[in-house]
Amino acid sequence: MKVKIINKSKHALPAYETVASAGMDLRANLEQSVTLSPLERAMIPTGLFIELPIGFEAQVRPRSGLAWKNGLSVLNSPGTIDADYRGEIKVVLVNLSNEPFEIKDGERVAQMVVAAHARVEWLAVDSLEETQRGAGGFGSTGK
Repeated sequence: MKVKIINKSKHALPAYETVASAGMDLRANLEQSVTLSPLERAMIPTGLFIELPIGFEAQVRPRSGLAWKNGLSVLNSPGTIDADYRGEIKVVLVNLSNEPFEIKDGERVAQMVVAAHARVEWLAVDSLEETQRGAGGFGSTGK
């Protein structure tokens, strides 16, 4: 699938790192570094603008390495970029560690996955089909 993109950053376009990668890394596009204190959040610009086709979304997700090694996560994970959004892609990062973390220009701060999605038409009914699970949730199927 071809997607239109405007790159106003100083960095290369997002790319798949391996042949089987689902996501592409997003890089911080900063004039100066941003330091996140513990539990602090910041909106990190990427300098990227995209035009997705209707029926697709881009999901902004945490990078596993940053999450595990440094306690950084995407606060509204996954963040959704709708097909009709034309603004700059920004990443809401949060520092969940006990140490400050410096985000530098060009740092890979999140990953973006483009995915198809369905639209639903609600059908109001009085009952739903029974299943073995029923209304069980939040751990009802075991540990």
